Amino acid sequence: MSEEQEKRPRIVVMGGGTGLSVMLRGLKEKPLDITAIVTVADDGGSSGILRSELQMPPPGDIRNVLTAMADVEPLMAQIMRYRFSSGEGLAGHSLGNLILAALTDISGDFVTAVRELSRLFAVRGRVLPAAGEAVVLHAEMVDGTIVTGESKIPEAGGRIKRVFLEPADVEPLPEALEAIRGADAILCGPGSLYTSILPNLLVPKLAEAVVESDAIKIFVCNVMTQPGETDNYTVSDHLQAVYDHVGLHLFDYVIVNDGEIPEQVQVKYAEKGARPVLLDRDVLDGNGYKVIADKLVLFKTYLRHDTDKLSHHIYQLVKDWISR
Repeated sequence: MSEEQEKRPRIVVMGGGTGLSVMLRGLKEKPLDITAIVTVADDGGSSGILRSELQMPPPGDIRNVLTAMADVEPLMAQIMRYRFSSGEGLAGHSLGNLILAALTDISGDFVTAVRELSRLFAVRGRVLPAAGEAVVLHAEMVDGTIVTGESKIPEAGGRIKRVFLEPADVEPLPEALEAIRGADAILCGPGSLYTSILPNLLVPKLAEAVVESDAIKIFVCNVMTQPGETDNYTVSDHLQAVYDHVGLHLFDYVIVNDGEIPEQVQVKYAEKGARPVLLDRDVLDGNGYKVIADKLVLFKTYLRHDTDKLSHHIYQLVKDWISR
């Protein structure tokens, strides 16, 4: 490792799904030493088929993060994201998922496969699964119903009381624990609260390592609620869910959007059951969270965090924390 790399702030980003990948595209342009710790609870689509048939951890979220952090030609990133639309046995599969499955078979284990693909794609940082094996995510709904499977939970149509892992005693990846313990900053979100963020924090020892760390801890809140997961949630509701699950106060700072979302955009999202997450600043202040609020959204066909602004705020917080 070069002297310049050693001086870079070490940041651990935990999560999964599209939100994490979008944010990492901005963060990788900053002088940061990034480790992404990615959930292994996905069981839908191509990932679910490969997980079931090949007895491997789900590759989809890992593949998204690898592609986001890769230093490759845009065409290569497009190839990794390519999804077959036809062909018996191929339809629905992402080529990147199949490459990770092949590398897992060649190398003998998923963690080595991720490491090798990271090297081949000149990934700016490290990408680690939260655990070396797949886990099953369950949700207990408020009415007592148990829903099994990450992809089934948002479709259940009820209010979630809690989520939990099977096996409950899954071993965290040692490199993930090491990264958290050595971090200058730890970041969770944006992403699906119950199916991307919490599955990482429920891996034994990971949340405890976050609490014990002297790093600055930042939660990036989603811009919109997610139907079937966070219906009508405020920003503080997201943080309360984390506390209810891990029994620990994890975060120092919360980054939220306070920019206006055009009415026509809200109508489009409302048709799918989503609405802007309400910033209840008084509750956050009362619970000891420091709030960073800014206009953080972009809109083309759908809302996305402004990765430049978001990464600027994160980098500034980390620099200020280290130099305090």
